[in-house]
Amino acid sequence: MGVLEKFSLAGRTALVTGGYRGLGRAFADALAEAGADVVIGARDVAATRQAASEVAAATGRKVVGVELDVNDRASGRAAIETAVQRTGRFDILVNNAGACVHRPALDVPDDEWDAVFSTNVDGLWKLSQEAARHFTTVGGGTIVNIGSISAQIVNRPQWQPAYNASKAAVHQLTKSLAAEWAPLKIRVNAVAPGYVKTEMAPVDEPRFKARWIDDAPMQRYAVPEEIAPTVVFLASDASSFMTGSVVVIDGGYTLH
Repeated sequence: MGVLEKFSLAGRTALVTGGYRGLGRAFADALAEAGADVVIGARDVAATRQAASEVAAATGRKVVGVELDVNDRASGRAAIETAVQRTGRFDILVNNAGACVHRPALDVPDDEWDAVFSTNVDGLWKLSQEAARHFTTVGGGTIVNIGSISAQIVNRPQWQPAYNASKAAVHQLTKSLAAEWAPLKIRVNAVAPGYVKTEMAPVDEPRFKARWIDDAPMQRYAVPEEIAPTVVFLASDASSFMTGSVVVIDGGYTLH
């Protein structure tokens, strides 16, 4: 197999949570372009189906949009079953769905804290467990978790304690599952993006420029298409000897 062939996802199926916009959409586009059939899952079923139609038209792959609430284990199980029914298989899970609240720690109410952890940690855990159960029946699989540099730093000037703590949990859970599931031929890795221009990150706002942009050695933000190739790499045979890794993509932000 040639080196570029190792990046191919032809003959595989990926499920991307929150895959109809922002980073998730870029991941869905890239996985399909690399040859995978893709299931896009999110609570907004109309948006997922629209995104699926667009990705399919652009790549020629089979792309399915499904309603998926990562907090609901049965919903996750149904999405996996749909992947198998519609594409014949299920090989790759990209845990991208996330929630963030900007609020000082003393002002965070319990319901906001719980909502962030429910999506970012509990939902990721439930879907990973359901995916792994399927992977044990087919000889293995790959999980790519979307973490954040917020697991390693404290973002400023905005405060987001729940998000930071939840992403630290994602990174540690990635390592824990990777160690436990390696004998099952299930690889688990994570990507930790820095500041990326999406609906969730107002990187263009002047009040954030000094901390978010000027502090980074590259002095710019990323676009989702710059993060997506690493997700393809981690999902493919090009990373066959990697598990439990957290790949930081941040323009050098965490270097100081």
